[in-house]
Amino acid sequence: MTSTPLATRGLFIDGAWTDGEGDETLQVLNPATEQTIAEVPQATPADVDAAVAAARRAFDEGPWPSMRPAERARILAAMADELDRRRADLVELNITEAGSTRMLAEILQVGTPIDHFRDMADRVLPRFAFEQPVPPVYGNGIGQGVVVREPYGVAALITAFNFPFLLNLAKLGPALAAGCTAVLKSSPYTPLEALVLGEVAEAAGLPPGTLNIVTGDVAAGETLTRHPGVDIVSFTGSDAVGRKVYGQGAESIKKVVLELGGKSANIILEDTDLDKVLESVLGGFITHAGQGCALQTRILVHRSLHDDLVARIVGVLGFIPVGDPADPATMVGPLIRDVQRARVEAMIAVGVDEGAEIAYGGGRPAHLERGYFVEPTLFVGVDNGMRIAQEEFFGPVAVVIPFSDDDEAVRIANDSRYGLSGGVWSADPLRAAAVARRLRTGMVVINGGGGGLNPAAPFGGYKQSGIGREFGEYGLAEYLQHKTLQWPTS
Repeated sequence: MTSTPLATRGLFIDGAWTDGEGDETLQVLNPATEQTIAEVPQATPADVDAAVAAARRAFDEGPWPSMRPAERARILAAMADELDRRRADLVELNITEAGSTRMLAEILQVGTPIDHFRDMADRVLPRFAFEQPVPPVYGNGIGQGVVVREPYGVAALITAFNFPFLLNLAKLGPALAAGCTAVLKSSPYTPLEALVLGEVAEAAGLPPGTLNIVTGDVAAGETLTRHPGVDIVSFTGSDAVGRKVYGQGAESIKKVVLELGGKSANIILEDTDLDKVLESVLGGFITHAGQGCALQTRILVHRSLHDDLVARIVGVLGFIPVGDPADPATMVGPLIRDVQRARVEAMIAVGVDEGAEIAYGGGRPAHLERGYFVEPTLFVGVDNGMRIAQEEFFGPVAVVIPFSDDDEAVRIANDSRYGLSGGVWSADPLRAAAVARRLRTGMVVINGGGGGLNPAAPFGGYKQSGIGREFGEYGLAEYLQHKTLQWPTS
């Protein structure tokens, strides 16, 4: 069994580690080797009840919600320090548990979320306006007042397997900064990257019950989303599960924040230099073996560039290293589990049945006997109405769709139930920006963007890609209620 940098593998409830009430356990697998790397308790509904009760006490009676923002910022900064101290171990854990390639683990899976968490402690929280005066009212005397932003209460944070550490911190940072207490439930595939945060909370002196961490799947998640002791639910996952979470939260009129799927379009206008676009196009579907909701898996290219671009993509894909994610040379690692690989393979077969043509890939890498791998796969001859152009794969698969002019490109890009991300390429940045403004999506990268995920920029989508935003001030605001205080001037 491969070791992990986790000292404790129990549930973390009310500041203590426990094996929980049940006898069942979760086997944590390395998706590249199919070997068990750890075993953790499977949380029962009773364990979830205990975690919510601890969070409820900590919110109603504990110090965290009533602390001044500067005090909370100090403890969050201490947590960021502890995360930094563990950074190298967290990278290894992410590679082993989530199957991330080493470069992806070092930057986006671990480095970026730690930087964003520290930004919440150092920049956002100390400067955030928790009280705002309102203009005076003249009538029966003169009245004045203030709008107070207060923590929502107990937050249920439910995260997905693809970017587990990033998602955990993207929810936990603003929830704690707001003064909420939390119950964090990770995907059953990636519980270790959640449980390690219990150790971080202990080291930083977070008050008991402020953060509680449980494992589990459907039963644990449904117990959380329906629990009367939970005030706000933040969920990241598929739109299918998101609909269920939304309905379950509605039973008790909880606030629900959803970050769901995507089928984003990367638009390449006819004046684009293809030498500059290739890296972005490839990254749009091979990054983390395609397991990213914001990846740009629909490649929309002007007809005059179509054949040239396809030839360039196919020419490069044959040299993309697929294999052991711990090897720094590897660019495409495994899918998370065999069930996910089976789903991707089924969707590839759907594409063939629909009449699309596989320009590259479509199978399993012949040189890999173990691990949940799928070849990077490129479809051409695709109509945007096909299932392979409308449904999220969560695998290293892209479709190429030609267009004739800017209007058609925008129409095709917007013809989706999703609206999370997108890209536009043009030699004229003003033209690219004009196209970007017409896209019904939460984020658009123009000419490849730069600098990575900006902690001050909101992350979230339109349409069925979700409700609400994460990161920075926008993420913090989701966890706050607004209260109006009014009084006479004399």
